[in-house]
Amino acid sequence: MSKPEAATQSLKQQSAWLLVAKVIGFGFSFVLPLLIVRYLSQEEVGHYREAFQVIMNAIVILPLGFSMSSFYFLARETADRRGAAILNILLFNFVVGGLACLALYTYPELIGNIFKSPELTRLGPLIGVVIWIWVFSTFLETVAIANQEAKVATVFIVLAQFSKTLLMGSAVFLFATVESFIYAAMIQGIIQSSILFWYLRSRFPRFWTKFEFSFFKDQFVYAIPFGIAGILWMLQNDIHNYFVGYKFSSAEYAIYAYGCFEVPLIAMLAESVTAVLIPRMNTLQVAGDKEEMIRLTARAMQKLAFFYFPIYVFLLITAQTFITTLFTTKYQQSASIFVINITILPFSILITDPIVRSYKELGRLFLVTRIAVLLTLVTVLYYGLEHFGLTGMITAAVGAIVLEKMIAETMVIRKLRLGMRHLPLMKNVLKTAIISVAAGIVTYFVYENVKVVLETAGEHFAQEMFSTQKLAILNFFGGSLVLLISGMVFAPIYLFLANIWGVIEDDEKESVLTAVRRIWPRRGVVPVADGEG
Repeated sequence: MSKPEAATQSLKQQSAWLLVAKVIGFGFSFVLPLLIVRYLSQEEVGHYREAFQVIMNAIVILPLGFSMSSFYFLARETADRRGAAILNILLFNFVVGGLACLALYTYPELIGNIFKSPELTRLGPLIGVVIWIWVFSTFLETVAIANQEAKVATVFIVLAQFSKTLLMGSAVFLFATVESFIYAAMIQGIIQSSILFWYLRSRFPRFWTKFEFSFFKDQFVYAIPFGIAGILWMLQNDIHNYFVGYKFSSAEYAIYAYGCFEVPLIAMLAESVTAVLIPRMNTLQVAGDKEEMIRLTARAMQKLAFFYFPIYVFLLITAQTFITTLFTTKYQQSASIFVINITILPFSILITDPIVRSYKELGRLFLVTRIAVLLTLVTVLYYGLEHFGLTGMITAAVGAIVLEKMIAETMVIRKLRLGMRHLPLMKNVLKTAIISVAAGIVTYFVYENVKVVLETAGEHFAQEMFSTQKLAILNFFGGSLVLLISGMVFAPIYLFLANIWGVIEDDEKESVLTAVRRIWPRRGVVPVADGEG
């Protein structure tokens, strides 16, 4: 097997492991928002979303890219320096997390003033503790991937999501308060920190003795540009939430938050591919193999397009049903926000981060670009604060993300010197877009004509089966039936067209058949041993 073929196979295997982990993790965690919207009032849901918005943003901002530097240094350094890189990350994360905790303990109104919420002020110190623990513990998944142990990372991701779902779900049923969710998050972080220590001791023996101040400075200098870029990325993606939280009530914030609902599995696909590509692109950049970097990126884009394009078209058609089925009719206003938000999907196949991280000069240029886009977004949101509704806010946010993606793609094209000769690599992306639209047209007519009938049938089934008149349950079953039938129309058409037009490759078909045979082996067929027959 040639090196490019081996590299591609390894990339597929590692991406597949990470994707499986995230899919299983999603299965555990997906139930949480469904429970929360049904057990908490809309205002309480708003408080919950606001609190965890701050927590999730903090664990991205505070490490300043130090955790992500493990992808670079673990792939290039000797054993001793690898241990030093790990220690540097742990020390940095512990300190910055502790400072954030201290700030919120001393000035809890920092959060309450942003969202104009006395409840968030009361919870400020507890939120600070969660931030401290999570900034430290979430390095677990990152270090396993950076160490190129995709199977181990898979286990960590699944266990983390399982424990989180168990703890948070228990908080929903037993207490149904935002404060109980925060305590559950603390316990989750403590468990994950314990596993992190165990893993690091087993993979990087005596790493705690490897501190070198000069190396710490080198790692800091490398990480800061990407850390700042990460902060800017987070601000660009999430700062609109803070403008919404400042202007609108907590109940309205809940509507907006679920309109910005992250489509199941979508982010997981890109994250899994990107996480594996980063160390691979670093290796190829050192070797000066730009053509292989282009080929791998194009292959990854094709695979993402295969999922992203049809999901976008399907959700565009069924958005209203999708939102009300998951979050009840109380959140039907979220559907219009959701339609605008998923416009990001087709552009999400543009994978630039692994290449940008491989070239320091691109990192600096990208940083300037991100600053410019962020300032533009903040200006638009600030001056539009008195005029924009919820849909205006999300339109501005999506526009900024799309603009940055297009600029970043232009930078990568120029750096790798892509030309007309590389266009054939993208032919399957164009085919995927065409067949997605074709399947969508048929599905649209079916959906519009049978939606009411199927909703009624599903609600009647739930009413008879569970002897309930609870509207949230009836709507869930009615909407689920509509989505199921619509999917059964869309999927076969899409897969049939993808197959006859060559979008699905022979090795992918064989992989699917092999998986099916393992799950459902044919009866009566006895494997022939080597040398027989």
